[in-house]
Amino acid sequence: MTLHATQTVTRAEVEDFLFHEAALLDEWKLDEWQTLLTDDATYMIPPNDDLDGSHRSSLFIIADDRERIRQRIIRVLDPNCHAEHPKSRTQRIVGNVRLLGQEDDITTVAANFICYRYRRYERVGQYVGNYRYLLKRNGASFLIREKRVFIQAHELGQLGSVSIIL
Repeated sequence: MTLHATQTVTRAEVEDFLFHEAALLDEWKLDEWQTLLTDDATYMIPPNDDLDGSHRSSLFIIADDRERIRQRIIRVLDPNCHAEHPKSRTQRIVGNVRLLGQEDDITTVAANFICYRYRRYERVGQYVGNYRYLLKRNGASFLIREKRVFIQAHELGQLGSVSIIL
């Protein structure tokens, strides 16, 4: 891990940021969540058989650039979005946060998560997995440059559609 004295990042700072992000997502404050993203941010959920692959050569569950993230949020907040009307209730637990490295103002972070999804007339959904972030220092906080979600499930079909932002 390369840390520069003037840019030292602490795990506590990163945890606070990730906990804040989780709260925004659980509270459906998606417009506010978008302010945590860089202009070139990406949000990706790769397939389980190619976790480190590229969305250019593998079929990803989600491979959104900044514009696609904006469009996803517009769609999911629309009352006509049947996948999320009424909105799912979610509760996330984020833990085992690790700082994997730092280069200039970008910090690579890994964390584990559980996201419980409560939806009317459906069984409780549980998404379990790992996050990998590229966080860009932004004053006293961070912006998300990349968020990769690795879902730990043998068969993703059992989880149904991923209409929420994990």
